[in-house]
Amino acid sequence: MKFVWPQMLWLLLLLPALVGLYLWLVRRKKRALLKHSSLALIREALAGGQQGRRHVPPVLFLVAIGLMIAAVSRPTALISLPAQHETIVLAIDVSGSMRAVDVLPSRMAAAQAAAKAFVADQPRDVRIGVVSFAASASVVQYPTQSREDVLNAIDRFQLQRGTAIGSAIVVSLATLFPDAGIDVTRVIMGDTAPRRSFGPPRKDAKPEFKPVPAGSYNNGAIILLTDGQRTTGPDALVAAKMAAERGVRVFTVGIGTTKGETIGFEGWSMRVKLDEDTLKQIANITQGTYFHAGTANDLKKVYETLNTRFSLEKKETEISALFAAAAALFALLAAGLSLLWFNRIL
Repeated sequence: MKFVWPQMLWLLLLLPALVGLYLWLVRRKKRALLKHSSLALIREALAGGQQGRRHVPPVLFLVAIGLMIAAVSRPTALISLPAQHETIVLAIDVSGSMRAVDVLPSRMAAAQAAAKAFVADQPRDVRIGVVSFAASASVVQYPTQSREDVLNAIDRFQLQRGTAIGSAIVVSLATLFPDAGIDVTRVIMGDTAPRRSFGPPRKDAKPEFKPVPAGSYNNGAIILLTDGQRTTGPDALVAAKMAAERGVRVFTVGIGTTKGETIGFEGWSMRVKLDEDTLKQIANITQGTYFHAGTANDLKKVYETLNTRFSLEKKETEISALFAAAAALFALLAAGLSLLWFNRIL
């Protein structure tokens, strides 16, 4: 647990002082009672357990004060809350190496089956988009709530050459933020220099982009699946930083062998190896998570985990209201018991 205003916790030092004040008042009252002539009446009044329970309401009220001080300090805690993702973009590798059969029946078939199962489990109000990438990346299905359209897009994958992981992230970002003015062509081609403009700014010009904390965008996420390492396109880590600056989490899934495997494709022989280090860095930069799937069953479990992650998300949440409610409850209980037992409040 953390506190937004931890300096307010110094007020807790008042509690021992209040305890001391209460004990002093009790002793003072006792000395005053001893001055009365009828000690028998006093003993009778204190009989029946009243002497012990007379301290219960003040103790409860003291607890209420402590809880209220904690509430004023604005405590926060990691709490699992329903996720608010409105859009999820699936970026899936369709390079030639996805035809490898080390993941049965093949990497591509296993990826398609797991992705379709994931799509079917998503709430109906979540929009899902699909990006395929090889030497380039393209949107094969813009975000939609139509599960049939998404499943058909996944079934239409065509294997190609090359692996442009960075391009996949950039195109996915542009899909998540269609109105943000992300110039996909300039980023992918390497022209990142800002364009110069002359004269007064246009009235319809978009406001200057301002980075936000990594992982802070809760309305969308990217799931990137690949079985190889980048062979073309922009640097994947540079693209990951673009996602991080927009608060978008990229959950990376590595499928296949980490040792490398030689496969044939259209008369070509190639050696493919999963670049786990890069995928882990992408996830780390964007506050996402990396998963490795060595089998079709592993891949299915990965998507099940992601489905759970998107259904319930742990968030740093302020819980001052809970402490304030508990303080009010203890205060009411103290007042109620005092009225019930002694016909007065404390």
